[in-house]
Amino acid sequence: MLSWAITFLIIAIIAGLLGFTGIAGTAVGIAELLFFVFIILFIVAMIARAVRGKPPV
Repeated sequence: MLSWAITFLIIAIIAGLLGFTGIAGTAVGIAELLFFVFIILFIVAMIARAVRGKPPV
């Protein structure tokens, strides 16, 4: 999921450089959403792993 966020961020940067502000804004919004979903899922996974008692990798 983090790779998709980075992909959309790169698309947004390229679109912004080429002057496609609408596409750039949409891509940034999607990248931001995916990044926050990734962070939330990562935190949930770390908490679940801690509750089960397994040591971190």
